Amino acid sequence: MIRINVFTQVNIENHSAVLDIAKELVSKSLKENGCIAYDIFESATRSDVLMICETWKDDATLEAHEKTEHFTTLIPKLQGLASMKIEKFKF
Repeated sequence: MIRINVFTQVNIENHSAVLDIAKELVSKSLKENGCIAYDIFESATRSDVLMICETWKDDATLEAHEKTEHFTTLIPKLQGLASMKIEKFKF
């Protein structure tokens, strides 16, 4: 399995827009084959930090996810509104 943690730092004026985009990404990604888990979390201590946490069955399903229309449309929107740091783990 593969775990991806995407830490997003967002200005307060973009917070709602980033959260809405991330919720759409989560909703659509959860329907994909090979998606074990996909969620977004808000920091309890920093209002400017969100984390998207996703788990995929294997490399093939993650690669397919990265080619979906919702991924290729929504990720650039997120990148335009917030800075992102990605951590990837295989287990």
